[in-house]
Amino acid sequence: MAGKSQAKPSSKPGAKKKKKSDPQHHQPQMKIVTVDTCIACPTQCQRGIRYIGQMNRPGAIGYGVPCILTLK
Repeated sequence: MAGKSQAKPSSKPGAKKKKKSDPQHHQPQMKIVTVDTCIACPTQCQRGIRYIGQMNRPGAIGYGVPCILTLK
């Protein structure tokens, strides 16, 4: 066994290869913004207005909302 090298099997007969993502294709992403950003926004959307209303309640914990105006 010391002289023999074991070759790895190249692939399974029924296995599919993963496709590489096309660099031209880009999925738009929205930034998560906090209530401070929503309040300062000049064009407030419905989602931001609703989030501001939720954060005005005492004891509210906010994790942010996706902002439609920050699509990249």
